[in-house]
Amino acid sequence: MSVAPRRRSILLATAAATAAATAPAVAAPAGRRPHRPSGPLVIGHRGAAGWRPEHTADAYTYAVRAGADWIEPDLVPTKDHVLVVRHENEIGGTTDVAAHPEFAGRRTTKTVDGRAVTGWFTEDFTLRELRTLRTVERLPLIRDRNTVFDGRGRVMTFQEVVDLARRLSRESGRRIAVFPETKHPTYFRSIGLPLEEELVRVIRRNRLSARDCVVQSFEPSSLRRVAAARLGLPLWQALGTSGGPYGHGTSYRDMMTPAGLRGIASYADWIGPDKSSLVPPSTLLADAHAAGLKVGAYTFRAENRYLPAAYRRGSAPDAFGDAFAEYAFHYGQGVDAVVTDFPDIAAQARDDLRP
Repeated sequence: MSVAPRRRSILLATAAATAAATAPAVAAPAGRRPHRPSGPLVIGHRGAAGWRPEHTADAYTYAVRAGADWIEPDLVPTKDHVLVVRHENEIGGTTDVAAHPEFAGRRTTKTVDGRAVTGWFTEDFTLRELRTLRTVERLPLIRDRNTVFDGRGRVMTFQEVVDLARRLSRESGRRIAVFPETKHPTYFRSIGLPLEEELVRVIRRNRLSARDCVVQSFEPSSLRRVAAARLGLPLWQALGTSGGPYGHGTSYRDMMTPAGLRGIASYADWIGPDKSSLVPPSTLLADAHAAGLKVGAYTFRAENRYLPAAYRRGSAPDAFGDAFAEYAFHYGQGVDAVVTDFPDIAAQARDDLRP
């Protein structure tokens, strides 16, 4: 496909999102997909975080209507041990908690996975208290367009995301899976709020099958705890670009060797590496497939600052580059899924694979 059509597609997608941002309710992008096309899965990263504040009902709904097959909620607990959906347990940057004087005294500093973090933390709030907060755009200086939705959403529970996925499945005529990530599981176990037991309880209560739910984590011990529950669900080992999973005494580099991948295959079905880890001369994709693992790359975004230099357009870091070219490259390499802030662009790029 030539570069010009890709640029026109980006401009059309941007114009559509700008128009949708002025509407009082979530608007479905043009052209719903009643059946998933063949090709890599499109996973809405925290919903459609490029177009709506992340982890909101609006973001998840937009993602599915744009063509996402799975939607990703990050899971953290409340004080009363309810799983809620936030990128981090520190919520100063994703809610309006700082504007609530009744919670000013809860601002504190904690050590989470060996790092000092200052702010407000979900584990210090009951669900009822969190319900009084409203969500805001996490990256307002980069995605100013999304700030028009500040204050419109509320903190969701994992159960609510499951309910929404089922409603969107009926609406779209497609089976939409939830893709929960256990965040900082070692830390939460250390303070008496383990994630896995509650996650398993919600999965069992909702009778989620392998078509409905895939569980991910950066920590192998968390995945092994889920595996021990014998739910029959696929598990996804997320992989960072440096360091290693907290408290595990191994590095991501070692986990991505052929021997490390064989070890992952003993408890998981997928690996989720950063997209940069799959660029040749890396053999990670082929090595993972040889170990019987599927590969889902993260995180695809459209802004220049997040694109490889070859795909940037102009000098403005927050302008859109040639995101279609990046998808085309990774689809051509043979990835099994992409995790993206812009599921509409990912789905259009997948459509380009058709003969």
